[in-house]
Amino acid sequence: MPDILIRGLDPQALKRLKARAKRHGRSLQGEARTVLENAAGQSVAEVLATARQWRKKLGRRFDDSALEIRKDRER
Repeated sequence: MPDILIRGLDPQALKRLKARAKRHGRSLQGEARTVLENAAGQSVAEVLATARQWRKKLGRRFDDSALEIRKDRER
């Protein structure tokens, strides 16, 4: 697994990260990893795969409801 070294981190940011790690029951490294992974987000391929899984679980297709909403507003 690749490593990363962060230099010049603000001491207050480090203090907050340590407190956050303690609240979540993780090590400082574990908390930093979680924060970075969440901040990086998912790739387009991962998002599409997740959407396909949800469509399969739901078992039906959802249509665009804009036309129905527009009709309702015009009443």
